[in-house]
Amino acid sequence: MREKAHPHFGGRQMDVSERRRGIVELAVREGYVEANRLAHELGVNISTVRRDLDVLASDGLLRRTHGGARPTAGLAVDVPYAQKVRERSTEKAAIGLRAAEDVRDGDTVMLDSGSTTYQVAVALRQKCLTVITNDLRIAKFVSTDPAARLLVTGGELLGSVFTLVGHHTTSFLESYAADWAFLGADAVDVRAGITNTNTFEVPIKRAMLAAAHKTVVVTDSTKFGLTALARVATLGEVDEIVTDGGLDAEVAETFGSQIVYARVGEA
Repeated sequence: MREKAHPHFGGRQMDVSERRRGIVELAVREGYVEANRLAHELGVNISTVRRDLDVLASDGLLRRTHGGARPTAGLAVDVPYAQKVRERSTEKAAIGLRAAEDVRDGDTVMLDSGSTTYQVAVALRQKCLTVITNDLRIAKFVSTDPAARLLVTGGELLGSVFTLVGHHTTSFLESYAADWAFLGADAVDVRAGITNTNTFEVPIKRAMLAAAHKTVVVTDSTKFGLTALARVATLGEVDEIVTDGGLDAEVAETFGSQIVYARVGEA
Protein backbone atom coordinates (compact mmCIF):
# COMPACT_ATOMS: atom_id res chain seq x y z
CA MET A 1 0.00 0.00 0.00
CA ARG A 2 1.31 3.46 -0.92
CA GLU A 3 2.55 5.47 2.06
CA LYS A 4 0.58 8.62 2.76
CA ALA A 5 2.21 11.83 1.59
CA HIS A 6 3.94 13.93 4.19
CA PRO A 7 1.35 16.40 5.55
CA HIS A 8 3.75 19.27 4.83
CA PHE A 9 3.11 18.81 1.08
CA GLY A 10 -0.63 18.27 1.36
CA GLY A 11 -0.68 15.49 -1.25
CA ARG A 12 -0.97 17.92 -4.18
CA GLN A 13 0.98 18.85 -7.28
CA MET A 14 3.26 21.89 -6.96
CA ASP A 15 5.20 23.99 -9.43
CA VAL A 16 9.01 24.05 -9.28
CA SER A 17 9.40 27.11 -7.03
CA GLU A 18 6.67 25.95 -4.65
CA ARG A 19 8.16 22.44 -4.49
CA ARG A 20 11.63 23.75 -3.70
CA ARG A 21 10.32 26.15 -1.08
CA GLY A 22 8.47 23.24 0.53
CA ILE A 23 11.64 21.15 0.58
CA VAL A 24 13.56 23.93 2.36
CA GLU A 25 10.78 24.44 4.90
CA LEU A 26 10.62 20.71 5.62
CA ALA A 27 14.40 20.53 6.02
CA VAL A 28 14.33 23.39 8.53
CA ARG A 29 11.47 21.80 10.50
CA GLU A 30 12.84 18.25 10.56
CA GLY A 31 16.59 18.90 10.35
CA TYR A 32 17.11 16.59 7.36
CA VAL A 33 15.40 15.55 4.13
CA GLU A 34 16.09 12.28 2.34
CA ALA A 35 15.98 12.31 -1.46
CA ASN A 36 14.24 8.99 -1.96
CA ARG A 37 11.47 9.81 0.46
CA LEU A 38 11.00 13.27 -1.07
CA ALA A 39 10.58 11.68 -4.50
CA HIS A 40 7.95 9.31 -3.10
CA GLU A 41 6.02 12.01 -1.22
CA LEU A 42 6.19 14.59 -4.00
CA GLY A 43 5.33 12.12 -6.75
CA VAL A 44 8.37 13.03 -8.87
CA ASN A 45 11.36 11.00 -9.97
CA ILE A 46 14.56 10.88 -7.96
CA SER A 47 16.56 12.81 -10.58
CA THR A 48 14.14 15.73 -10.19
CA VAL A 49 14.61 15.74 -6.43
CA ARG A 50 18.38 15.54 -6.73
CA ARG A 51 18.31 18.46 -9.15
CA ASP A 52 16.15 20.43 -6.69
CA LEU A 53 18.55 19.69 -3.85
CA ASP A 54 21.57 20.67 -5.95
CA VAL A 55 19.97 24.00 -6.94
CA LEU A 56 18.96 24.74 -3.35
CA ALA A 57 22.47 23.90 -2.19
CA SER A 58 24.04 26.19 -4.81
CA ASP A 59 21.71 28.96 -3.62
CA GLY A 60 22.96 28.46 -0.08
CA LEU A 61 19.59 27.28 1.22
CA LEU A 62 20.55 23.66 1.93
CA ARG A 63 23.72 21.69 2.60
CA ARG A 64 23.95 18.47 0.55
CA THR A 65 24.66 15.20 2.33
CA HIS A 66 24.85 11.63 1.07
CA GLY A 67 21.31 10.77 0.02
CA GLY A 68 19.69 14.03 1.09
CA ALA A 69 20.29 17.48 2.54
CA ARG A 70 20.33 19.47 5.76
CA PRO A 71 19.30 23.12 6.27
CA THR A 72 21.93 25.82 6.18
CA ALA A 73 22.61 27.20 9.65
CA GLY A 74 20.89 30.51 10.38
CA LEU A 75 18.41 30.23 7.52
CA ALA A 76 15.03 31.97 7.70
CA VAL A 77 12.08 30.37 5.90
CA ASP A 78 8.64 31.57 4.93
CA VAL A 79 5.92 30.81 7.48
CA PRO A 80 2.20 30.62 6.62
CA TYR A 81 0.34 33.82 7.53
CA ALA A 82 -2.06 32.03 9.88
CA GLN A 83 0.93 30.75 11.84
CA LYS A 84 2.63 34.16 11.86
CA VAL A 85 -0.45 35.76 13.41
CA ARG A 86 -0.41 33.28 16.30
CA GLU A 87 3.30 33.48 17.01
CA ARG A 88 4.61 36.14 19.45
CA SER A 89 1.40 38.14 19.22
CA THR A 90 2.06 40.05 22.48
CA GLU A 91 5.48 41.15 21.27
CA LYS A 92 4.15 42.18 17.88
CA ALA A 93 1.39 44.28 19.43
CA ALA A 94 3.95 46.06 21.61
CA ILE A 95 6.24 46.62 18.61
CA GLY A 96 3.31 48.14 16.72
CA LEU A 97 2.56 50.55 19.56
CA ARG A 98 6.17 51.67 19.87
CA ALA A 99 6.60 52.10 16.13
CA ALA A 100 3.47 54.25 15.87
CA GLU A 101 4.37 56.60 18.72
CA ASP A 102 6.05 59.30 16.63
CA VAL A 103 3.51 59.33 13.78
CA ARG A 104 1.49 62.54 13.79
CA ASP A 105 -1.89 63.54 12.41
CA GLY A 106 -1.54 64.55 8.77
CA ASP A 107 1.33 62.17 8.04
CA THR A 108 1.42 59.78 5.11
CA VAL A 109 2.35 56.23 6.07
CA MET A 110 3.32 53.28 3.90
CA LEU A 111 2.68 49.88 5.47
CA ASP A 112 4.45 46.82 4.15
CA SER A 113 2.70 43.46 4.35
CA GLY A 114 2.92 41.22 7.40
CA SER A 115 1.58 40.36 10.82
CA THR A 116 3.83 42.89 12.61
CA THR A 117 3.04 45.76 10.25
CA TYR A 118 -0.62 44.87 10.78
CA GLN A 119 -0.07 45.70 14.45
CA VAL A 120 1.36 49.08 13.41
CA ALA A 121 -1.92 49.69 11.58
CA VAL A 122 -3.84 48.77 14.74
CA ALA A 123 -1.76 51.23 16.79
CA LEU A 124 -2.32 54.01 14.23
CA ARG A 125 -6.10 53.71 14.34
CA GLN A 126 -8.00 56.99 14.79
CA LYS A 127 -5.03 59.13 13.83
CA CYS A 128 -5.81 61.34 10.82
CA LEU A 129 -3.46 59.78 8.30
CA THR A 130 -3.06 58.80 4.70
CA VAL A 131 -2.25 55.08 4.67
CA ILE A 132 -0.76 53.37 1.61
CA THR A 133 -0.45 49.59 1.65
CA ASN A 134 -0.20 46.50 -0.53
CA ASP A 135 -1.46 44.23 2.27
CA LEU A 136 -5.13 43.30 1.87
CA ARG A 137 -5.61 42.44 5.55
CA ILE A 138 -4.22 45.82 6.56
CA ALA A 139 -6.35 47.53 3.91
CA LYS A 140 -9.50 45.84 5.20
CA PHE A 141 -8.70 46.94 8.76
CA VAL A 142 -7.87 50.55 7.83
CA SER A 143 -11.00 50.79 5.67
CA THR A 144 -13.11 50.68 8.86
CA ASP A 145 -11.29 53.70 10.36
CA PRO A 146 -13.17 56.92 9.48
CA ALA A 147 -10.11 59.03 10.35
CA ALA A 148 -7.90 57.42 7.71
CA ARG A 149 -7.54 58.05 4.00
CA LEU A 150 -6.69 54.69 2.42
CA LEU A 151 -4.79 54.03 -0.81
CA VAL A 152 -4.35 50.42 -1.90
CA THR A 153 -1.79 49.47 -4.55
CA GLY A 154 -2.70 47.47 -7.59
CA GLY A 155 -0.89 44.29 -8.47
CA GLU A 156 -1.15 40.52 -8.44
CA LEU A 157 -2.22 38.72 -5.28
CA LEU A 158 0.42 36.65 -3.51
CA GLY A 159 -2.29 34.62 -1.82
CA SER A 160 -0.28 32.95 0.93
CA VAL A 161 0.41 36.31 2.60
CA PHE A 162 -2.54 38.41 1.26
CA THR A 163 -0.08 40.72 -0.48
CA LEU A 164 -0.19 42.55 -3.82
CA VAL A 165 3.02 42.34 -5.82
CA GLY A 166 4.33 43.00 -9.31
CA HIS A 167 5.11 45.88 -11.66
CA HIS A 168 1.80 47.66 -11.08
CA THR A 169 2.45 47.64 -7.33
CA THR A 170 5.87 49.22 -7.57
CA SER A 171 4.68 51.76 -10.16
CA PHE A 172 1.88 52.80 -7.83
CA LEU A 173 4.26 53.31 -4.90
CA GLU A 174 6.72 55.27 -7.02
CA SER A 175 3.96 57.83 -7.64
CA TYR A 176 3.82 58.89 -3.99
CA ALA A 177 5.99 60.38 -1.27
CA ALA A 178 5.48 59.41 2.36
CA ASP A 179 6.60 60.55 5.77
CA TRP A 180 6.99 56.97 7.00
CA ALA A 181 7.54 53.48 5.66
CA PHE A 182 7.10 50.59 8.08
CA LEU A 183 8.70 47.43 6.72
CA GLY A 184 8.50 43.89 8.01
CA ALA A 185 11.51 41.57 7.88
CA ASP A 186 11.98 37.82 7.61
CA ALA A 187 15.57 38.10 8.78
CA VAL A 188 17.91 40.76 10.19
CA ASP A 189 21.67 40.37 10.33
CA VAL A 190 24.41 42.89 10.98
CA ARG A 191 26.29 41.82 7.82
CA ALA A 192 23.51 40.66 5.49
CA GLY A 193 21.15 43.48 6.49
CA ILE A 194 17.40 43.08 5.97
CA THR A 195 16.53 39.99 3.93
CA ASN A 196 13.35 38.30 2.73
CA THR A 197 12.34 34.69 2.06
CA ASN A 198 10.96 35.44 -1.40
CA THR A 199 11.97 37.74 -4.23
CA PHE A 200 8.44 38.88 -5.15
CA GLU A 201 8.15 41.35 -2.28
CA VAL A 202 11.63 42.85 -2.50
CA PRO A 203 10.85 45.47 -5.22
CA ILE A 204 7.79 46.52 -3.20
CA LYS A 205 9.81 47.01 -0.03
CA ARG A 206 12.49 48.86 -1.99
CA ALA A 207 9.89 51.18 -3.51
CA MET A 208 8.47 51.99 -0.08
CA LEU A 209 11.95 52.65 1.28
CA ALA A 210 12.72 55.02 -1.60
CA ALA A 211 9.41 56.89 -1.22
CA ALA A 212 9.59 57.54 2.52
CA HIS A 213 11.34 60.24 4.50
CA LYS A 214 11.90 57.79 7.36
CA THR A 215 12.00 53.98 7.21
CA VAL A 216 11.35 51.81 10.26
CA VAL A 217 11.75 48.04 10.28
CA VAL A 218 9.38 46.27 12.69
CA THR A 219 10.32 42.73 13.63
CA ASP A 220 10.38 40.51 16.69
CA SER A 221 13.66 39.43 18.26
CA THR A 222 13.59 35.88 16.82
CA LYS A 223 14.41 37.24 13.36
CA PHE A 224 17.86 38.54 14.35
CA GLY A 225 20.98 36.63 13.40
CA LEU A 226 19.19 34.99 10.47
CA THR A 227 19.57 35.48 6.74
CA ALA A 228 17.02 34.77 4.03
CA LEU A 229 17.16 34.36 0.27
CA ALA A 230 16.72 37.92 -1.01
CA ARG A 231 18.42 41.16 0.06
CA VAL A 232 15.98 43.98 0.83
CA ALA A 233 18.23 46.68 2.27
CA THR A 234 21.49 47.32 4.03
CA LEU A 235 21.28 48.50 7.62
CA GLY A 236 22.48 51.91 6.46
CA GLU A 237 19.32 52.34 4.39
CA VAL A 238 16.90 52.10 7.34
CA ASP A 239 16.54 54.54 10.20
CA GLU A 240 15.28 52.36 13.05
CA ILE A 241 14.58 48.72 13.87
CA VAL A 242 11.83 48.32 16.47
CA THR A 243 11.88 45.00 18.29
CA ASP A 244 11.12 43.40 21.66
CA GLY A 245 13.35 42.97 24.68
CA GLY A 246 14.10 39.35 23.86
CA LEU A 247 17.00 40.48 21.69
CA ASP A 248 20.35 39.45 23.16
CA ALA A 249 22.22 42.48 24.51
CA GLU A 250 25.45 41.59 22.70
CA VAL A 251 23.60 41.27 19.40
CA ALA A 252 21.81 44.58 19.99
CA GLU A 253 25.15 46.35 20.54
CA THR A 254 26.27 45.47 17.01
CA PHE A 255 23.35 47.50 15.63
CA GLY A 256 24.10 50.56 17.76
CA SER A 257 21.44 53.26 18.06
CA GLN A 258 19.25 51.74 15.33
CA ILE A 259 17.60 49.37 17.82
CA VAL A 260 14.46 50.68 19.55
CA TYR A 261 12.80 48.49 22.15
CA ALA A 262 9.07 48.03 22.54
CA ARG A 263 7.62 47.88 26.04
CA VAL A 264 6.17 44.38 26.03
CA GLY A 265 3.36 44.04 28.56
CA GLU A 266 2.07 47.57 27.98
CA ALA A 267 0.45 46.81 24.62
